[in-house]
Amino acid sequence: MSNAADRICVIGLGYVGLPLAVEFGKHREVVGFDINQDRIDQLRQGQDLTREIEPGEMALAQHLSFTSDTAEIAACSIYIVTVPTPIDASRRPDLGPLERASQLVGRVLAPGDIVIYESTVYPGATEEDCVPILEAQSGLTFNRDFYVGYSPERINPGDKTHRLTTIVKVTSGSTQETADRVDALYREIITAGTYRAESIQIAEAAKVIENSQRDINIALINELAKIFNRLNIDTEAVLRAAGSKWNFLPFRPGLVGGHCIGVDPYYLTHKAEQVGYHPEILLAGRRLNDGMGAYVAQQMIKAMLKRRIQVVDARVLVMGLTFKENCPDLRNTRVIDVVRGLEDFGVEVDVSDPNVAPADARTEFNLDLVEAPKQGVYDGIVLAVAHDEFHAMGEAQIRALGKPGAVVYDLKYVLPAGQSDLRL
Repeated sequence: MSNAADRICVIGLGYVGLPLAVEFGKHREVVGFDINQDRIDQLRQGQDLTREIEPGEMALAQHLSFTSDTAEIAACSIYIVTVPTPIDASRRPDLGPLERASQLVGRVLAPGDIVIYESTVYPGATEEDCVPILEAQSGLTFNRDFYVGYSPERINPGDKTHRLTTIVKVTSGSTQETADRVDALYREIITAGTYRAESIQIAEAAKVIENSQRDINIALINELAKIFNRLNIDTEAVLRAAGSKWNFLPFRPGLVGGHCIGVDPYYLTHKAEQVGYHPEILLAGRRLNDGMGAYVAQQMIKAMLKRRIQVVDARVLVMGLTFKENCPDLRNTRVIDVVRGLEDFGVEVDVSDPNVAPADARTEFNLDLVEAPKQGVYDGIVLAVAHDEFHAMGEAQIRALGKPGAVVYDLKYVLPAGQSDLRL
């Protein structure tokens, strides 16, 4: 069983690591570690720019401290790694952050310690890629001197209903005793309960297929939306009708970005190809979803041309830049594909998003956000993200931003049927 005296270190204090550190910090000694000193300074002041932690909630974690100093985590005996696992420009897994975190932990690892990974990886990565680094850095032997666990994160950024503690947690360990300790540890904070997987590889595989399944289902709906567009049929109306059957899955078309759904399938396809299998459905879904931004841009241009709007030097407002509604997360957002696609046609694009810090948009995409779009100046408006602020505006306010006859393209069904000119 886990020992209440075990001091926990959470490596990486983003959307996944911070909620974890806060919850454990309500019950036991926790050190939150991040290499970003600015992030540490903000957290010490009680500020969370990801908005995953409610104001005042951090103060409840009375046993939590923050640091960027490796020396301050050496006294811990449980290390939980929650760093990003992105893909590179060639859409191959980028284990760089995970490897660097493993090197850092390896340098402070002591006999009896447990290292738990939460980052999404392909099956086998924890024991094949991370463990050798821990051994090399520490001089210790795996499953004799130290142990590892894997408990995949299931954080849904911006979701105020499904929180860390209310989502069932999959756990696993490199030995039977380690699996028991890891499971007991998470049961201290997860009110929804835990599911103990038979092995680390099973836990890794379970995580990577959760988002692969969603990716494929959304790809199917995106393809259907393209078909229904050619047939001049309202996709949402079709989905509502089909949804009257009890077992119809309620997926909707759209841009598929973010740090999970648009990334995780590439981890699984990478591993599949390593063992000699070329995945077809997974990669087909990825190709289709990755192409939706360009498709949206083309549809917008066609609609503008039908209205005799001069495309070159036309002005279009894209409302929303984040990968999903009501959060500031720009990771792997595919809205940028719409922006770049319109720019390729010579369109002047303004982007507005009340949830994004202007400095973040500038750093990530070299975009200067428009904080207060002027009325009556746009030839087209793209509702790209369903932020609450955009829902509250309604049709009249949104159309007022455009010139008479401007095209309004609603990607996320922000407006009721009939109030926009185009919908996916």
